[in-house]
Amino acid sequence: MSETIHDRIKRLVDHYGNGANTVFANLIGVSEGNIRGYIKGVVPKQDFLEKVVRNCDVSPEWLLTGVGDMIKDCALPIAHHSTSPKEGIPLIPFSAMAGALKGEQAILEYECERYVVPAFNGADFLMPVKGDSMTPTFLSGDIVACQRVPMSGLFFQWNKPYVLDTAQGAIIKRIKPGSDKQHVLIVSDNKEYDPFELPYEDIYAVALVIGIIRLE
Repeated sequence: MSETIHDRIKRLVDHYGNGANTVFANLIGVSEGNIRGYIKGVVPKQDFLEKVVRNCDVSPEWLLTGVGDMIKDCALPIAHHSTSPKEGIPLIPFSAMAGALKGEQAILEYECERYVVPAFNGADFLMPVKGDSMTPTFLSGDIVACQRVPMSGLFFQWNKPYVLDTAQGAIIKRIKPGSDKQHVLIVSDNKEYDPFELPYEDIYAVALVIGIIRLE
């Protein structure tokens, strides 16, 4: 039997909500009952479909017809190397990530290669991706553009990828609501990695991942 839109909504719940209707419902701004009904066979309303596309990186064609990939196929921006210390965005090695997250100027200005990426003028720094915990979204060797988030009144956009400086070191993960207001849920895109909770007090610095960079 071919996959239906109800099956695809269930796949979205598994991918973006870690299998929980409530988490996915909160992400896109509808009730848990709506999600439950759509999975069981209720025809989704147009405004619901628009919210899914607006709040998740989902291909409208895949959502409606099942054709193509679930995640939008977007062209990656191109970067070129800069030799000027005042031009472009610094590429931070993992060894200096904590300093970059905190905005230490010595690291940002003197110790790093720099790249000009017109699509991401708002980025504070670039960083290489290591490991496979965020596949298929981010592959080892990719470069991600990051924008620092103030720690004062820290606010997370749920299900967005972030770089965190933590007691366990620097990590790149999606952030979802924790079991209480003192924790967040740390989620990998690679389903072989189990999610885990992290106390807010163990988060020292934060940056939002705003895009992927392809270097030439």
